[in-house]
Amino acid sequence: MARILIVEDNALNIKLFCDLLAAHGHEPEAVTDSRNALDAARAFDPDLVITDIQLPHVSGLDLIRLIRKDEELAKVPIMAVTAYSARGDEERIRAAGAQAYVSKPISVMKFAQTVDELLQDGAEKDAPEIDNPESQANQVNDGPGPDEAGGEEA
Repeated sequence: MARILIVEDNALNIKLFCDLLAAHGHEPEAVTDSRNALDAARAFDPDLVITDIQLPHVSGLDLIRLIRKDEELAKVPIMAVTAYSARGDEERIRAAGAQAYVSKPISVMKFAQTVDELLQDGAEKDAPEIDNPESQANQVNDGPGPDEAGGEEA
């Protein structure tokens, strides 16, 4: 289960995103006022942030930049969701620091797939690196191997 912060000012989109994420076993938290989003993110400690780009007060692009500058949140993956898709928008959004861009109206399958990919990428970056895989493998005892008594063949 991942903790996912949603920054969105449209109630219908919030409901849709929250329902989709909850149905996939995640814990969504919605923020409707972008002025509160950075504090909410620090308090919620999300595994992923999903933000609209066209927000009143603090734009989604500005919010992405603020998250990237914050020591606690800088490595959290960000998915931008927007109805505004003019030429060059995706490049600007990615340049601000978002890893993914999904246009509205969303495809439910594309939305879910993008969330899964971002969470997987984030988990891989958080995984501890193993300096010497040989020594690590020799320390693990999962029981008999395929060639040992009691082992199963592959």
